[in-house]
Amino acid sequence: MKLLFLFLDGIGLGEDNPEVNPFVRAEMPYLQSLLGGQKMIKSAAPYESDQVTLLPIDAGLGVKGLPQSATGQAVLLTGTNIPAEIGYHYGPKPNHEVTQYLNGHTLFSKTVNAGKKAALLNAYPPRYFDGIDSGKRLYSSIPLALTNAGMPLFTDKDYYAGKALSADFTGAGWHSFLGFPDAPLFEPEPAGVKLAQLAQQYDFSFFEYWASDYAGHKQDMSSAVQQLETFDSVLKGLLANWRDKNNLILLTSDHGNMEDLSTRRHTAAHVPLLLFGDKNKRSEFQKDIHDLTGIAPAIISFLKI
Repeated sequence: MKLLFLFLDGIGLGEDNPEVNPFVRAEMPYLQSLLGGQKMIKSAAPYESDQVTLLPIDAGLGVKGLPQSATGQAVLLTGTNIPAEIGYHYGPKPNHEVTQYLNGHTLFSKTVNAGKKAALLNAYPPRYFDGIDSGKRLYSSIPLALTNAGMPLFTDKDYYAGKALSADFTGAGWHSFLGFPDAPLFEPEPAGVKLAQLAQQYDFSFFEYWASDYAGHKQDMSSAVQQLETFDSVLKGLLANWRDKNNLILLTSDHGNMEDLSTRRHTAAHVPLLLFGDKNKRSEFQKDIHDLTGIAPAIISFLKI
């Protein structure tokens, strides 16, 4: 069994309001066709078909305040209700209390300890490692969990070698922002094909997309719509090349944000859980998932780790 975890930072299930919700404005014909003609908004969930499952899951976890990135991501990777245990939501980067949960208890560690292959498929540029080494940048929960499991992050060399994918899927940011004019570039649909090829080399693979949360904080409707339309084409390429339907693709988030651009802050919205793969496998996988804590145990059971 193989599972790809697609993490889109800061996306919730929002209202049917094009003034604030880019999921209403964006043209996403592929995902919309999978959801029976519906947009991925609050009223669409729950939904199940032969192709996809969409569920609303709680990110608040019974803890006062708005969900935050460090704790939300750590919960996804461990299945532990960390905000309840420490008494608060925290982010964006993990503090000492959150960090303790990301050492030896995560999906990355469990996969490795079971003798299986895991990877974070993002390629990181040299300036990222420079920032970590200098102490000017801190790991977020996801790369910290990977490195604590004894695995290296992929680098620019891995990206050039075709072993990893750009955080924006296409590689455009390596040209426009990072200063790599000869870096590989992909159209969105071929980027999805590449993601499928990479993910199927591992038992458990993870891809982190963070620009969605950035657009939410910036209240940038144009960027948010563009990102979603790009992602729709990526998803089309990914699913068309996902060979074994007994393997699963999971998409979810850590908290709401981009679905409500009337605010710069995170939201209390439920986040989507999208599952792709065999219908019976999906039904078994999602049966006990109601909030963020249910995802890691479902993955552990599915992968037998």
